[in-house]
Amino acid sequence: MTVGRRKEAVARVRMIPGTGVMLINHRPYEEYFPREAWRLAVRQPLLLTHQLGKWDVRASIAGGGLTGQAGAVRLGLARALVQVDPALRSVLRGAGLLTRDPRMKERKKYGQKGARKRFQWTKR
Repeated sequence: MTVGRRKEAVARVRMIPGTGVMLINHRPYEEYFPREAWRLAVRQPLLLTHQLGKWDVRASIAGGGLTGQAGAVRLGLARALVQVDPALRSVLRGAGLLTRDPRMKERKKYGQKGARKRFQWTKR
């Protein structure tokens, strides 16, 4: 089992040899991620390493939105593939799939409406 994170999303990914069934929170990943871009992000590590259809994937995700969750699953899946076969590390590293995306939401500042937005100012 490996963990992938992006923004506020945390994905715990399990891989077992099988026929390529991918379940996310006990639902097929096609049903969980309605957009094709999210589905492609989740499949990307398996496609790059030619492992699609060789592993059954079970992932449980908590937190964040669907884009962050897809990124978290992608990182967790890439890390799981490296655990199974360390020879795949160079391929996944070259594609940037083993790097945790450090971007997070900026905090709200006091005296302001948000992280950057100020309260409205009137001259007169």
